[in-house]
Amino acid sequence: MRIATWNVNSIRIRQPHVIDWLNSSCVDALCLQETKVVDHDFPKSTFEKLGYHVYIYGQKSYNGVAILSRQPLEDVNTGFSPIIKDFLLEEFDEQKRVITGILEDVRIVNLYVPNGTSVGSEKYNYKLRWLKVLKQYVANILDKSNQKLCICGDFNIALEDRDIYNYKSKENHIMSSPLEREALQDILSLGLKDAFRKFTSGGEYFSWWDYRAGGFQDNRGWRIDHHYLTPTLYEKAISCTIDIEPRKLIKPSDHAPVIVEF
Repeated sequence: MRIATWNVNSIRIRQPHVIDWLNSSCVDALCLQETKVVDHDFPKSTFEKLGYHVYIYGQKSYNGVAILSRQPLEDVNTGFSPIIKDFLLEEFDEQKRVITGILEDVRIVNLYVPNGTSVGSEKYNYKLRWLKVLKQYVANILDKSNQKLCICGDFNIALEDRDIYNYKSKENHIMSSPLEREALQDILSLGLKDAFRKFTSGGEYFSWWDYRAGGFQDNRGWRIDHHYLTPTLYEKAISCTIDIEPRKLIKPSDHAPVIVEF
């Protein structure tokens, strides 16, 4: 099984790139973030013609997640509320950032974690609160079953210094501040492991590059797109790679696909 995650930064703009990539990549499921369209504007039929089942949780102009799967998914849910069952979570489900479903015996959780904008801002505090809700969400999933779990997506957090091109100047930068890293590490303490680090220990491997000032050309990137796996699935993983080829295209997403294989 091959599962990919890709922040496409607008499915309308990047649709040709996604189609071409799907035709060449042979993935069983592709998790998309920042689709930036409401559900009825998502090009669902286009991907169905390619042989994919399409599951959407969209929002106009912002956010939005989707899963494209070769086989039908079971138990598909969107947002936090169906799993945590708390009406007080409406604040966090206004932004469309979470979708989950089961492919064969693997539960996939596709996330678009808030960016946070700048350390100490209102959006930063929202991000930290969102991550606390995410921990409860993951804990509830793990409590209900012993499913193999793959949590993937754009986390907007570089967990370690080696995940940033110039970490010495990023100690208090958004996406690498201590509180963000601690919040993500707290979620991983539930028993999740980083699939990419099973196979690659070095630095200078990134999944996002700023559009400005030749960030991609000079490899000034961040690794913020991840696959986190429960132990049984982690042991079964045979590769996890970042495909930088789509980032070389004209008008690309600023993110690259990340693929895990079991």
